[in-house]
Amino acid sequence: MSHTIDYGSLMHRAMRGLIQQVLTDVRDAGLPGAHHFFITFDTTHPDVQIADWLRERYPDEMTVVMQHWFDDLIVTDDGFSVTLNFGDAPENLVIPFDSVQTFVDPSVEFGLRFETQDDDDEMDELTSEDELEVVGDDDDQPREDAEVVSLDSFRK
Repeated sequence: MSHTIDYGSLMHRAMRGLIQQVLTDVRDAGLPGAHHFFITFDTTHPDVQIADWLRERYPDEMTVVMQHWFDDLIVTDDGFSVTLNFGDAPENLVIPFDSVQTFVDPSVEFGLRFETQDDDDEMDELTSEDELEVVGDDDDQPREDAEVVSLDSFRK
């Protein structure tokens, strides 16, 4: 048993659970109102599945928009898959939650950003080096400036 509580990993898991719940709700009921999402993910993640031509065009990261047209949204405990339209060419993408770098809903000025600080340690140890920022608030009133909370302020 560890001698410390890894709040960074716990927050990451909780925030990825939030994304999972939001996408599950959208799968079941559709996008409400003006809500839409910009989702940036790491295309080098071993479990990401995208078309070869997309991987060539976006070798490191890719941002997709879920707004007017998307189909076949499937949400699992590990990630989600969705068919999106790229210039009249529908493509299915499989995106693990661990590959998500940002999740933004600009209609309510809400966003999450997951950053990994590169280190020479093993991948399993990187989760404790991650930073999470939460942008936005709970009310639907537009704000001129968003609140940003960084996990670094809670670390010793």
